[in-house]
Amino acid sequence: MKRSEFIKSSALFGLSLTGGSSVLASGRSGSGRAEKTFNLDYAPHAGMFAAHAGDNFIDQIKFMHDQGFRSIEDNGLVKRPIALQEEIGKTLASLGMTMGVFVVDKGGNGANTLAAGKQEYIDIFLNGCRQAVEAAKRVNAKWVTVVPGDFERNLPIGIQTGNVIEALRRGAEILEPHRLIMVLEPLSDTPNLFLRNTDQTHLICKGVNSPSCKILYDIYHMQKNEGNLIPTMEKCWDEIAYIQIGDNPGRKEPTTGEINYRNLFKYIDSKGYKGVLGMEHGNSIPGKSGELALIKAYRDVDSFK
Repeated sequence: MKRSEFIKSSALFGLSLTGGSSVLASGRSGSGRAEKTFNLDYAPHAGMFAAHAGDNFIDQIKFMHDQGFRSIEDNGLVKRPIALQEEIGKTLASLGMTMGVFVVDKGGNGANTLAAGKQEYIDIFLNGCRQAVEAAKRVNAKWVTVVPGDFERNLPIGIQTGNVIEALRRGAEILEPHRLIMVLEPLSDTPNLFLRNTDQTHLICKGVNSPSCKILYDIYHMQKNEGNLIPTMEKCWDEIAYIQIGDNPGRKEPTTGEINYRNLFKYIDSKGYKGVLGMEHGNSIPGKSGELALIKAYRDVDSFK
């Protein structure tokens, strides 16, 4: 046996001993036995399995499919060449996979804040919405992430909230005819960001009053900002359209931090959630061993039934 084959064989044997899948699918759809799908619809992103699948994103998508994943995320989709966007869309369609969120380009999470009510900022946001519509058509996407920007601290909070609602209403007018949903993401990255909590986002969605404006509930960020995860989700469930994952501390895969993901996934499943759960985190261990550990972690926390 060649040394490279021995190393690969040993890694897979080790995975089987720890309760993971005994056979890792090949990463080329149709050329090996695909693993079973998960109970919930988890979505990896570009680079998460590059050690196994290589740098080509299309090959990575095929590898994800062979490991049992049925969705992907691609935050930077709109900045990819149109030809690649189209290839991604065709690949997903051929594999029966779903495109999760990508980000509406408005210049960065904190930039061009909608809280300011400035027309030039609103125009940048609306142009990003129009761009998102075209990109969504190429990959059959249903959700786009929107972060309103930083606080405009020279304005009262009520005025800022009103400005955000008005801008998002105009964005929803662009997205709604295409059945595209902007999901608002409260973040923990910096206290300068206007959108920080779930109840605040719930209020804004009620104010916008559109099926094209809902909540992206990122479990990692909300554990940092507010905790009390399941009760808060329950109170705001009617506006939650998309969920993202990351353990805390560290923002790595489930089982690496303090969050009881198996229990959370059991709750989410009990709500009848059929949407995508984006794997918005890094790998705790680099290389192929880390990718195997990540897959095993998801198999473990997905075993809530």
